[in-house]
Amino acid sequence: MLNTLSGRFLILTVVFVMLAEVLIFVPSVARFREDYLLNRLERAQIASLALEADDMLSTELEAELLENAGVFNVVLQRDAVRELRLSSKIPMPIEATFDLRDPGAFVLIRDAMMRLFTPGNAVIRVIGAPVREAGLLIEITMESGPLRMAMIDYGLRVLALSAVISAFTAVLLFLAVRAFLVRPIKGVVGYMQRYAAAPEDARGIIRPSAGVAELREAEEALLKLQTELTHALKQKERLAQLGGAVAKVSHDLRNILTSAQLFTDRIEESDDPLVRRLAPKLVGSITRAVSLCESTLAFGRFEEPAPTLGLLRLGELVTDVIDSERLAVGDGAIRFEAQIPPHLMVRADPEQLFRVVLNLVRNARQAIAATGGEGTITVLAHEDDQDWWITVRDTGPGLPQKAVEHLFTPFQGGARKGGAGLGLAISAELVRGHGGVLKLAQTGSDGTEFSIRLPKGDGMA
Repeated sequence: MLNTLSGRFLILTVVFVMLAEVLIFVPSVARFREDYLLNRLERAQIASLALEADDMLSTELEAELLENAGVFNVVLQRDAVRELRLSSKIPMPIEATFDLRDPGAFVLIRDAMMRLFTPGNAVIRVIGAPVREAGLLIEITMESGPLRMAMIDYGLRVLALSAVISAFTAVLLFLAVRAFLVRPIKGVVGYMQRYAAAPEDARGIIRPSAGVAELREAEEALLKLQTELTHALKQKERLAQLGGAVAKVSHDLRNILTSAQLFTDRIEESDDPLVRRLAPKLVGSITRAVSLCESTLAFGRFEEPAPTLGLLRLGELVTDVIDSERLAVGDGAIRFEAQIPPHLMVRADPEQLFRVVLNLVRNARQAIAATGGEGTITVLAHEDDQDWWITVRDTGPGLPQKAVEHLFTPFQGGARKGGAGLGLAISAELVRGHGGVLKLAQTGSDGTEFSIRLPKGDGMA
């Protein structure tokens, strides 16, 4: 119980109330001491009035008056004349004198605490002003022991009352905290647990009902989170089902298109001029369809295998990529350049890095070819203390805004008409597998630039 919110509130309430009572206790005891001494002065003054009525008091009556007043001697000063009105034998020397005619708060508290924590009995002199202006001052001598015992008794009663008040206050606060905080918080936790156990069950979605503003905000935030997460889970499930169906269809379609691609090789040998003219377009269409199916199947595996990292010469890999793309364009208007330091070695999976660079270069080549004009594709690389950097830059028309917004999103980030947007999504996934980042550095009417960062890490040889 003590490690719960309400239990800790209970403990803190008791501690703080007792602390407040201690702060009140000190001036209270000081005030009690002052009242006690003033009462002794008043009783002594009343006892001295008996002498006013009869100048010849017996010794026994005088002793009885002093005992009832709780003092040893009574001195009254009138008109600058000090007069010993009542007296008895003082058992010990006077230890201290206290003037109550105009005491400060600090002096009262100091004297009270000294008396409270000083054990034993002593004789003290107390000076005060007579009541009803019966003189200039009244002075008494008395024992300090009874005063200290009365102060201790008063202090214990104050502390006992403080304990009762703190306990009562703590119980009330405990019940209030449980009603207004703990119960609503447990309700929120219960909704979270039910939702975590069965996200598809709509009964686990919270219904905000808290009256406390902060808890209400927490419930509304949880409601928004649960609603968005439920929609995301449903969408993910539908995409998974769709992905499985698309993968099956793409597999069968690829086999069909591969067979059709073989037939087109025979069609190209036809002597019919019309067939010979349309055959290349048919071949191109089938080739693009096969490529789309293969990309869809690759993405449908959900994750690429972990890269097999090793040191490789980046210049040779880039040369292979450029040679492959040159075959696709022949001696056209697209130029390829490689600016790779001859001895630059990078730590990567050679097959996966080849696919990433090939995809970026091929996208650049297709973008430039779509314009029908000239262009240049440049692959650059450098290294610093922490990373290797590979840059693919082209002088093409730049990416459309829609493609930039969904660049690495499958089936949404296609930059060219008819593209599926899988190439960049797969490339980004492969680079992340190396611990790196693939990002669009810049794009515009003067060209596009992609940047690959591969961390060197602790495994560099």
